[in-house]
Amino acid sequence: MAKQKLTLSIDKEIITQAKNQNINLSSFLEIRLIDYLSDKEKCSRRDSNPSLRLERLPYSSSNIIAQPVLHTYMLKRRLKGISEHWAYDIRVTLNKYLGYVEWQIDESKTLNHLEQLKNHYSISAYRKRVYQIRKFLQYLGIHWADSICVPSEPIKLPKRVTINDIHNTLDYFEGHNYELQLKSITLLGCCSGMRAEEIYQLQPDDIDLNNRVVRVENNPDIGRTTKTGEPRFALFNDETKQLLGEYISYFNNGCNLSYMFGQRHIEKSFKDAPIRVKDLRKFFSQQWDRNGGPTSIKKMLMGHSGDVDSIHYNAQNEEDLRKIYDQVGLKIGR
Repeated sequence: MAKQKLTLSIDKEIITQAKNQNINLSSFLEIRLIDYLSDKEKCSRRDSNPSLRLERLPYSSSNIIAQPVLHTYMLKRRLKGISEHWAYDIRVTLNKYLGYVEWQIDESKTLNHLEQLKNHYSISAYRKRVYQIRKFLQYLGIHWADSICVPSEPIKLPKRVTINDIHNTLDYFEGHNYELQLKSITLLGCCSGMRAEEIYQLQPDDIDLNNRVVRVENNPDIGRTTKTGEPRFALFNDETKQLLGEYISYFNNGCNLSYMFGQRHIEKSFKDAPIRVKDLRKFFSQQWDRNGGPTSIKKMLMGHSGDVDSIHYNAQNEEDLRKIYDQVGLKIGR
């Protein structure tokens, strides 16, 4: 088939994202154009307008889903601000699903795959995978996707995390090859209330030691995201300041670590520890209440979605929050 060169103007950000996903733009655009032209006769005038079909694609159960469709879907998800780690997990889930159905959307095979997932994973893990598969099928416009039910999350009592658990964790990392790093993340997590995913993304420049402040960015373009999609700051105490200062100096002066708190390395190091990194945030919340700290301030510091009071009435600046934080007196004593 004869080829003809065509010059197109495409958003620079989309080109960058495509390159990061190893997408050949020429092949991708050609495949999508072929798909569009072949579907055009089946669609109404309104449906055949590409500008109206960005969110749901008119695929039927007999269509084979080409690899570029998944690339496009993941590109759109990432542009909406999900983290690199979460994007990776979604892609793995969808690749396994599409591999099982042999890249041809089929209701019976899909249900069989979901049944296998249900028998293999916990309810929480199963829920996450079903939700992502259903979301992808809805994007494709599969009419039976809405009938896929996601089970309710089981009711579980929150894990109680005490200061003894923190002490035992610090003792566990005594003499570890990365003792300074692992003790630093332990103190930072339990004294700031940051989410584990937020800590994994940190860089030294995000930490203001003098003012005991961490700037939590939300910038998907550089892989920095928060759960609420809003930037904020978190505070830490003097104990954490001292240890973090030592670790940042070590990290900035030729250590063999590529990331300040690399997720996979940290999770592996905490695998057999008394608690997990996500439990540090639980400790902050529980210890704050044990010390009689105001719940509204805790919500601000932890980056919880705002209620009516925090959105419309309770305005506190960094100095106000630091003063209240110090009055609550979170101390580990190690």
